[in-house]
Amino acid sequence: MSKWVVSFLSAILLMMCLTLQVKAVEYELPDTDGQMQSLDQYKGKWLIVNYWATWCSTCIQELPELIDFHDNNKNHDAVVVGINFESIDASRLKQFVRDRSIPYPVLSTEPVRSTPLGSVPALPTTYIIDPQGNVVAGEIGIVTRENLENYIAQKKG
Repeated sequence: MSKWVVSFLSAILLMMCLTLQVKAVEYELPDTDGQMQSLDQYKGKWLIVNYWATWCSTCIQELPELIDFHDNNKNHDAVVVGINFESIDASRLKQFVRDRSIPYPVLSTEPVRSTPLGSVPALPTTYIIDPQGNVVAGEIGIVTRENLENYIAQKKG
């Protein structure tokens, strides 16, 4: 996909998020142990929700940035939740998470056209949810720790 197309899609996704002010509550998915988890449990913190897949090289490239962001912010006011967006055996996903030392929660879902947070037109796709549970931004493609921290800092103050 060309950079222009990705930029265009990112702009559309961001505009949709800002105009809809989607709520992230009551979005439940199974974690790597099969236990249902709700995004609502993170209310009060900034939440970075990253849709990804094990076969996605761009997603794998992005992992160190998300891990770094999560490790540096989890005890403060922001966390990352990964949502694996593919048909994969639960034990393979769990092993992948372990092998890559992913410290943040990983949930899973089958690929669908639209999620409660919005569409996932390409992987990786990341949504930012504010402490009140509103989806306030979205990005298609790689996000960095610096981009995430700068965005949250701007919104805080």
